[in-house]
Amino acid sequence: MQYEILGKTVPVVEVTLNKGETMFTQSGGMTWQTEGIRMTTNARGGMMKSLGRIFTGESIFMTSYTAEKEGAKIAFATTVPGDILELNMSNMPQGIILQKNAFLCAEDDINLSVKFTKKISAALFGGEGIILQEAKGKGMLFLEIDGDPIEKELAPGEILKVDTGNVVGFEPTVSYEIETVKGIGNIFLGGEGLFLTKLVGPGKVIVQSQNFMDFAGRIASIIPGGK
Repeated sequence: MQYEILGKTVPVVEVTLNKGETMFTQSGGMTWQTEGIRMTTNARGGMMKSLGRIFTGESIFMTSYTAEKEGAKIAFATTVPGDILELNMSNMPQGIILQKNAFLCAEDDINLSVKFTKKISAALFGGEGIILQEAKGKGMLFLEIDGDPIEKELAPGEILKVDTGNVVGFEPTVSYEIETVKGIGNIFLGGEGLFLTKLVGPGKVIVQSQNFMDFAGRIASIIPGGK
């Protein structure tokens, strides 16, 4: 499998497959393809496991694309302006924890499952952080980024506090919880919301420079009549 990321504003990853190789994505995630690709849609991992994806806001079903000839191409695009981040999961044996909208597509050897946060505070107040996804396996995983991706390597005990909508993912060695913004004035006048995601190292953390839901909310607020 070879790939190339094309475009800048709303990029796509175009994958060139050898015969028999497979990529999978959320239902409806494909942008274009050449001849020689077979599409199958199913509840990847079994129906019970797939039902958990309802909580992420995604479809129960995943779509797989398998090359039936050498050099078949298929492309997957982001849904909003931003970037595509590629991760070689063979170099991440512990896997990675992702926020629910980060997954774009992956090779067939990647296992994607729903992961509920163990922190009660996160479950009650986390917003985007209530439901997470865990990706493990060998091969390439592609993430959809709002804006630009920023990767940070946290030392043991090092703390990074991030707006919940700007968290893309983190290694399982990073602990995760939600804390409230302190101070009544900050809560009502600060413009940053009530909660921050607290990430504690060691491990890699990926954040994004834009939270598209916040951006969409600002656009909606200036539309006459709020429509």
